[in-house]
Formats: sequence, C-alpha cells, structure tokens
Amino acid sequence: MKAFQVLFVLSLAATAAHGQSFHSGFCPRPSVQDHFNVTKYMGTWYEIEKLPAAFEKGKCVQATYSLLADGTVKVHNAELLSNGKINSIEGVARVKDPSQPAILGVSFFKGVPDGPYWVLSTDYQSYSLVYSCSDFFGLFHVDFAWILARTRVLTDAVISQLHDKLAAAGVNINRLTVTNQTGCEVMQKS
Repeated sequence: MKAFQVLFVLSLAATAAHGQSFHSGFCPRPSVQDHFNVTKYMGTWYEIEKLPAAFEKGKCVQATYSLLADGTVKVHNAELLSNGKINSIEGVARVKDPSQPAILGVSFFKGVPDGPYWVLSTDYQSYSLVYSCSDFFGLFHVDFAWILARTRVLTDAVISQLHDKLAAAGVNINRLTVTNQTGCEVMQKS
C-alpha cells in the first residue's frame, strides 16, 4: 500500500509540474453536441485556447481530420516548435457508440487505450468546443479542453459563449491559455 501511495503522489506531482488540470474524484459528464455529423466536422481546425497540456509545447497548433474508408477518422495534429521545426503526430479517431456520435476515442499509439474526445458544441463552420477527461482509479481525473476555430482567430463573443459552456460543465476556465497563432505561415506546408 505504501508503494501505491508513493506512486500516486509522484504521478500527481508530475502532472502538476506539467501544468495539467487535475482534480479529485471522477470526471464530469457534460452534454455533447446533439445530432453530431462527423462528416461535416472534417477539415482543419486551429487551436484558439486550451487547458494546459504537457504534450503541446509549440505554437500554431492545428488539427486536420479526414474520413477514412472504414468510417474512422485520420487525425493529424501539428505545431510549430520554438526552433522552427514542425512537430506532428497522426492517429485515428473512432465514434464509440453510434447513438452518441459526438463522443469519440482517439488513439495515437498502438496498444495504448483511446483518449476521450467529446465534441460539446460546434457549428462546423467557425468553432468547436472539445472536452477530454480520464479517471484514475476514481481518486482523481485529468481533463483537457480545446476551443478550436476554422481560422486562426475567433471573435471574443464566440469565445465568451464557449467559456460559459465550459464553466457550466464544471471546467475551470481560469486555467485556459491562449494559443499563439501568429507567424504560422510555414504551417501551410504541413
């Protein structure tokens, strides 16, 4: 039991050190987009704001989704690092339950469980609000949230509405950080 407590404390410390958003207890279960249409969601989305994520270290963060023949979604995430190099990763997203198509699981590595990707709200043409949360033994959870847009900017009015939706879902919007989407011309080639 002592070893488990030490591991638990170390994992919390590591998570906190990377700026992750962790909380005691189970993940909240916010409502998701009604009648979500995965086909209309395809294309490129630019990150406007996010909860801290240790796996994102650059600027100009963007995600491109494309529908595959088997009904899954190819995910291509890219960012521009401070050294001028483009860092990218590809994965696959799957709708977990056809009756809830706005709840997807995303996998970037074989043998690793899918990460949750819940589309809370989108108009498909200008904005998307995404939430992800993983429970750890019912003791704590780590959550992520992203405000995405079809362009590298989004109006303050839309951002404010999306903040309200996140807050209503129990997400601490004070921890959101703005993603730098300037000087991203090199990303057009990725």
